[in-house]
Amino acid sequence: MSIKKKAVTCLVAAIISIVGVKYAGEVRTSVRGLELIGDAEGCRRDPYLCPANVLTAGIGSTSGISVSHLYSDAEIAAMWVEDLQRAERCINKNFHGDEMNQNQFDAMASAAFNMGCLGLMWFTDSRGVRQRTTIWKHAQARSWAAMCNRLPDFVNGGGRKLPGLVKRREAERVMCLEPVT
Repeated sequence: MSIKKKAVTCLVAAIISIVGVKYAGEVRTSVRGLELIGDAEGCRRDPYLCPANVLTAGIGSTSGISVSHLYSDAEIAAMWVEDLQRAERCINKNFHGDEMNQNQFDAMASAAFNMGCLGLMWFTDSRGVRQRTTIWKHAQARSWAAMCNRLPDFVNGGGRKLPGLVKRREAERVMCLEPVT
């Protein structure tokens, strides 16, 4: 008989509060964008294997995770800020993020956070040839609505379609298309 380890969760709202206070001005992603990412990722203090079989902790952090460490709110916030900054740099550098409105930027940062920069920019076609993604091409043309509508293309993880990614990509698409008031 195997004993299943119970997940040690944390509150996304608490981590967002820490980011807002301790890291104010260090990320462009809005509170609404942070909520989208946090709600999709969840928050765990204990390391676990995500659906793509990658060791993960906190709010979707995968870099330098120690398999036996129980992470504090402060550690989770610090890891998350680093991950958010990496996603934001990707969007600014490769997708003209500085020209996007806040909702477009937040949605694209969420996608880059989840898939990684290369996963958002490149795919391998059926012949094994690397190609630029259509979402990247639309961003280069500054066709923001067309870019947003390609977010649902990215719903596979570990080689299969994942319901959680379908839900997340649709939430990103809706946010991305929403005008900033």
